[in-house]
Amino acid sequence: MANGYIGKILTIDLTTQEVGEIETAKYESWGGGEGMAAAIYWDLAEDKTLTDGTDPRNIIQIMTSPLTGTFAPSAGGRVRVSYVGLWGWPVGYLTGSLIGGRLGSMIKFAGWDGVVITGKSETPVWINVIQDKVTFENATDLWDLDTWETQEFIWSDVMERELGEWNYLGTGRDDGRTTQRPAIITTGPSAEKYGPWSALIHDAGQAAGQGGSGGVFASKNLKALSIYGTGGVEIADPTGLMEARQWVRGFSASGNLDDLKTTAMSVPMGSSQGVAAVGYPEGMKARVHGCSGCIRNCKGRTERKMGNESRCLDFLWYSSFDMAAHKGAKTDAVLVGCDQVQRLGINSYPMMSTVLWLKALYENGILGVGKQIESSLPYDLIGEEEFAVALTEAIAYNLDIGADLALGLWQCATKWGRLEEDVASGWLPLQASGYVHHYDARHETEWGWGNLFQERDHNMHDFNYFVFWAPTIWGLMGMEPEVSAERMAEIISSKMVPFNDDPNLIDHSDEGIYSDSMIKLVRWHTYYQKYYKESLVFCDYTYADFINPYGENMEGVTPKAEEWLTEAVTAKGEKFEDGIALGRKIYNLERAIWTLQGRHRDTEVYGEYNYNPSAAPFGLATYEAPYTVPMRIDGEWVYKSTNSRSLDKVKVEDFKTRYYAAEGWDETNGWPTRATLEELGLDYIADELESYGKLGA
Repeated sequence: MANGYIGKILTIDLTTQEVGEIETAKYESWGGGEGMAAAIYWDLAEDKTLTDGTDPRNIIQIMTSPLTGTFAPSAGGRVRVSYVGLWGWPVGYLTGSLIGGRLGSMIKFAGWDGVVITGKSETPVWINVIQDKVTFENATDLWDLDTWETQEFIWSDVMERELGEWNYLGTGRDDGRTTQRPAIITTGPSAEKYGPWSALIHDAGQAAGQGGSGGVFASKNLKALSIYGTGGVEIADPTGLMEARQWVRGFSASGNLDDLKTTAMSVPMGSSQGVAAVGYPEGMKARVHGCSGCIRNCKGRTERKMGNESRCLDFLWYSSFDMAAHKGAKTDAVLVGCDQVQRLGINSYPMMSTVLWLKALYENGILGVGKQIESSLPYDLIGEEEFAVALTEAIAYNLDIGADLALGLWQCATKWGRLEEDVASGWLPLQASGYVHHYDARHETEWGWGNLFQERDHNMHDFNYFVFWAPTIWGLMGMEPEVSAERMAEIISSKMVPFNDDPNLIDHSDEGIYSDSMIKLVRWHTYYQKYYKESLVFCDYTYADFINPYGENMEGVTPKAEEWLTEAVTAKGEKFEDGIALGRKIYNLERAIWTLQGRHRDTEVYGEYNYNPSAAPFGLATYEAPYTVPMRIDGEWVYKSTNSRSLDKVKVEDFKTRYYAAEGWDETNGWPTRATLEELGLDYIADELESYGKLGA
């Protein structure tokens, strides 16, 4: 039956250069993406306790979902890349990143549901996949090329050798033809030198950044994967999918061109096209650009070919420094900084915190020429193009302090003897698991708790727009709230099956952030992430859509959209709550893997600055905003700032205990228990944890 799956997963052994297949049907019950990758990892991993991402036994998985390659809005081009990472503290846990663009759809069009890469090549290679043909190409001359140069070389090489002038794979109508170039995912120059920082880049600015994915590629002597296909994806109900797509489109700016709404509530689904424009200098023109199958087109292609396909932290890591140096105006410096991280394949996420840390050390006489930490980078030019280039190239080519930074931030701070002091002060805001501050439990509470209980920065914006940004913007702009705090709580709580009987789920009051209701919110958010975001690959910038200016009474498309779109593609009869339940199962499988890798209650800790009200992350832009969120105080819903709030260690530890209990884990160590695993049909997981002495009591 047509259900969105192709039916086979490509396996590639770099050591033996052997190619094989896995039947997708064996893993369909996990959905796709992260769920499928975790299940395959459990079956294939030679040593599930492995924590060194450079070990040849590490497994790279690039997994699609049944929605990939279809017209499911904001899911059609996406893919999940999974691996044991290089960045995390105290070890590199099994982790991964989502990536957009057209990579996922091209994997499906080539006839695969995903790619599993094992082993290590003796010499540098890049993998060339054309339909069901796989070849191993010499990458020695590509090793020092940047991500754009690498892709341009491979495009030229493949199209000249294999495809011909018109990109035909055959001469007949049905032999396959396309106007697209191969989809390529690649590392930057000699990515083993800056492994924890190294991202995988696809096209101009699509990235899988977290955890050092590019460094994992490089550790296997793998420079790039190029994939090309002309097939299609058969789905259960094409008419139903198009009806669902058009319904969802009616909730977005792209579907309401005669009635554009630009309000604080116009995100995520309702946002206007080309929102990457917020990263451009004033007056720079661009045409909108989106991932395969998208309706929003939130990225851009600029008139000057700078900042193409980038958005968010790609620009923002340097924009505040650029604006500070130029009286509030953005200049080309922000575009140069953006393109530097894309070309070099550097994860943009830690860059802002890194500059802030270095700036604090420099301004306090600790870092610089002849100082305690010797460095000749041009710190007096922070905000100018020269510094953006100097810092990124120092990391990528191990120049100056870049050789220390390239180890990773907690590793670098440890080497400099500054880890404890600088984390406590907030100069180096490592929030949890070695990842730098993004949003935290003091303010963006559900995000911060998510960081604590997972292996990397949570980085899921489902509540971020509504709970933080909209109320904060209303306050900053002196606007009347478009939705009252009470109405916001009502709408969001009503959609959060199976916890939708609790009206206090988004209570961010001083008591609410430690409440049982907050535990439910964090659990729901994690389950939703694990299935709908990371496994079915719904775009994080679009879903969940709780509140929407185009919806009746401001209600967004969640959960109807997720259920309708999935059913149109798969015809599984799956209800939204079934997906949430599967998200819990995926989370417990991953929790078991992390447990074998050393995860324990004692490793789930916040950076010390979270407990100090005077230690806000040094210069972090979000801390200059009033940080206004919904709270229930004395029975009344209000919007109120949380700026002066810090965490209470005793209450954090109590929250952890109650959270573990709610998940059905051992409260003393956070390990899954047999009862919970058997309830989820994971008896074999319980057996293996027990054999290692790591089954929760």
